[in-house]
Amino acid sequence: MSETEGVSYRDRRRILVTIGGLLLLTGLTAAILGPLEMYCFTLFSEGGRFHYDGFGFGSFMFGNIACQIAGYYLIALVLVPLGYGHLRLRRWIRPLSLALLWSWAVLGIPLSLAFLFAWFSAKEPSVATAAVIAGAVAVAYPLIPALFIRFYGGRDVRLTLESRDPRKGWLERIPVPSLVVAVLFAFYVVALHALILFNGVFGVWGTWVTGLPGIVLIDVTSLFLIVTAWGTLAGRRWAWWSSLVIFGALSVSWVVTLAAGTWSDVLAATDFPPFEREILERIPLRGLQLAILVAIPLALTLVAILRARDPVPGPPAAQS
Repeated sequence: MSETEGVSYRDRRRILVTIGGLLLLTGLTAAILGPLEMYCFTLFSEGGRFHYDGFGFGSFMFGNIACQIAGYYLIALVLVPLGYGHLRLRRWIRPLSLALLWSWAVLGIPLSLAFLFAWFSAKEPSVATAAVIAGAVAVAYPLIPALFIRFYGGRDVRLTLESRDPRKGWLERIPVPSLVVAVLFAFYVVALHALILFNGVFGVWGTWVTGLPGIVLIDVTSLFLIVTAWGTLAGRRWAWWSSLVIFGALSVSWVVTLAAGTWSDVLAATDFPPFEREILERIPLRGLQLAILVAIPLALTLVAILRARDPVPGPPAAQS
């Protein structure tokens, strides 16, 4: 017998199915745009309309295009199965959606600014188009995550899904705060690998490490994030302590490195071609501004780790 039998609630099936259709459509569109976006490489390569000396692996525009393509594939990877789950009214979509929404609440400000910077640097939109894109991004954060966190966290959505999918899956057994930490760590792994495209730049207590040493640090940090994300999902206490201490140290290291330097120091570390560096140096950025921008999501991630402490049980052998 279903746990919701005889319980009064407002059926949210139509809303969930509509959301599922939109998610699936968006995911499939991103999956199509990803390969199409690769055409941009030909425009900047030798003989292309926008070619300039120095374009290639390690240049800003090459990394910019590559990150956008990766972004399309990541959107498809997340939204296609999530949309399908909504259409089938699977109960696992609720904790996963909440984890993704809380992660967006943590990462929204820097990601929105990074998206606008990358998009406007690669495109030549009209003033009207630019205003629409900027307005859409402004609405997407923080209004959308706030509204949908309330929606998915509500009793009606939970009971609607439980009535149509009575069996509790493994994803629901993981506390949402732990899922949030795992999603955030997965994002940081992807973001760190994007830095390989920019000379492997990595901040270490006031110094920029680049090249092969920087890539090694990226690999080691990514491995730590993957292992601790797994431990957090498995409910291991050591994973929580490791996440708090080591991620806290890494966060302070990056913020100190940015605050102690200048925008020119960052550009020197990335070793962009002269043409790109000349353009990027005109951007009125300071090290302190970059430090604050990076510190916001890192600090909120530490808050997310702290919130994941109480729901995380110890290892099975330690339980009485």
